[in-house]
Amino acid sequence: MAASPPRRRASPPSIPDELFEEILLRLPPDDPACLLRASLVCKAWSHTVSSPRFRRRLHELHPTPPVLGVLHNWEYDAIPRFIHTTASSFCLAAPDSRSWRALDYRQGRALFLSKGQDAEELLVWEPITGAQQRVPVPAAFQGDYPTAAVFCAMDGCGHRDCFGGPFRVVFVFCVDEEDAELDPFLTSAAVYSSETGMWGELTSMHGEFVMYFEFYSSVLIGRSLYFLSDGGLILEYDLVRHGLTVFNTPHCQPDYMSDDDGFDYRYNLMLAEGGALGVSQELGQRLKLWTKEPSYGTDAIWVLSRVINLNMLLPNDALVDATNSVQVLGFAQEANVIFVVTVAGLFSIELQSKRVSKVCSHRGFCNLIPVVSFYTPHARLEALMGRTP
Repeated sequence: MAASPPRRRASPPSIPDELFEEILLRLPPDDPACLLRASLVCKAWSHTVSSPRFRRRLHELHPTPPVLGVLHNWEYDAIPRFIHTTASSFCLAAPDSRSWRALDYRQGRALFLSKGQDAEELLVWEPITGAQQRVPVPAAFQGDYPTAAVFCAMDGCGHRDCFGGPFRVVFVFCVDEEDAELDPFLTSAAVYSSETGMWGELTSMHGEFVMYFEFYSSVLIGRSLYFLSDGGLILEYDLVRHGLTVFNTPHCQPDYMSDDDGFDYRYNLMLAEGGALGVSQELGQRLKLWTKEPSYGTDAIWVLSRVINLNMLLPNDALVDATNSVQVLGFAQEANVIFVVTVAGLFSIELQSKRVSKVCSHRGFCNLIPVVSFYTPHARLEALMGRTP
């Protein structure tokens, strides 16, 4: 008797697209590479993660974007320019630190300034897509240690997937007008539009003190950009009225009470609770968080909103010499995370949850530019996997 042919195994029932979507929505939000690898499984999954509906639902489920990593300006070949802070060790092919100084990151774009005695170009880089655009500095620029900020210029954009859209760059610099007897330093700002490819007119103001911007990045709050100078002055640029205002940090208030002599002036800009401008102040094993109250003129009113005891958050070996070696080097505005460097390395602190993570053991950083990104669709896989040219 002839053997009966083998029975064919029944195909598993197909999974509805809606169930695929629910599965993919629950992949770790702090590991974009995980979602992108899943999108390579089949065309159906790729179509799902690329759909506007999926992006909308993902943003609703995870309103706070993850910090993918940090950019730094330390010219040390043993350390990658981009240091990841997520679960996966993907890398981004950031511009060379020997040629470009990282200035800013906001809404999917990083901003760099060419190095050298005669800085002539800015570089706008989308880390997720790898797209780059070079912008010449304003023709009127002169002086040392300028700074700049980049932001999305698309009307009604939620800043969750605005890659490739229009953007603005605000460039700030200060020069010494030697012929001026009073207020000899002239601080100027100009705005570049990617839509016109041109810089607008300069906005300038005279001041008593020089303003260099080598170590600190900016924050965008409402219609104003804020920059912290190396000398501790805060410069506000109003994007609507194109005006400049300078004001001081908390220790200049008449009622300021000193805690630790010699360490009262180490500040970093941040977003305070309620969406106002804030600063973090380093005081040994503590961080003081200040909020700027609404005020008129140049006299800022600061209110102490919170004190963070670092000895309750950081490991003991990080605070061996806290008085001299604990510094806040960066603030991820969209994720409300600060980065602190200590003798034990670099740590991130989520201000809302007080969750602490060690980023790396290196500690020679001068400043950090956090890279924060929302969901990245399938078309951007190669950039995330470090294959950007």
